[in-house]
Amino acid sequence: MSTLDLEQELELNTKNSLNLEEEQNNFLQTNLGKVINTGLEIGIKALLPDFIEDDVIEIKDDLFDEGFSEALNTTVDKVINLGKNVVGLITGNIENISQAEEIIKEGGLIDGVSDLIDTALNQGEKHGIISKGISTIIKTGKDTLLNTIENNIDNNFDTQIETVEKLDKYIERWQKYYEKQDFNNMEYQYEKIMENLEDVLPLEEIVIKARQLENIHNLIKNNGKNFNLSEEELELANKLI
Repeated sequence: MSTLDLEQELELNTKNSLNLEEEQNNFLQTNLGKVINTGLEIGIKALLPDFIEDDVIEIKDDLFDEGFSEALNTTVDKVINLGKNVVGLITGNIENISQAEEIIKEGGLIDGVSDLIDTALNQGEKHGIISKGISTIIKTGKDTLLNTIENNIDNNFDTQIETVEKLDKYIERWQKYYEKQDFNNMEYQYEKIMENLEDVLPLEEIVIKARQLENIHNLIKNNGKNFNLSEEELELANKLI
């Protein structure tokens, strides 16, 4: 394999990547959106126990239709920026999951969500999408709704901490099997790493390790599972991250 081919192959891992801060912000937007969505559904179901699940989902979807989803992305961005200032994060890159959780709390996400719910309910009433009766029940029980959302967020960050611990183990095992030149077990650990990476905030240390590992893994795989890589190939694999 020529150096040019090698560079072109390895650059596929990074040429479309955003910088780390953008990746982190995008992940938090998407992840928190899903968590808050689920929290809303659970919370509304608790406030409206006599409603069937499909009706609860419809009410929740009506809230999102009233500009809630788009406004939530804007709110999350503001929360991240404010939270980073409060905790004194200078680099812009979040270093660990606990720090991310602190940033979200210090940035006032729950207060922001509370305001969004009020706005969505008012707009829903105004446009006849949500009845005044349901709107009143949700507003009266909003603290319960917000507690459910907050618990969902806390649980999600706890799960991410566990996922980071799993990733560390999978990476360590991959390195062990790499040293033994055991590609089958490397492949199993590699798949676990890629699978779990999707569920966790991209952190610099993990991203670097994963991309280095991915480059070397694919080099070996595309080389007929031959572990005899040149120094140039290994250096390039570590460089193109």
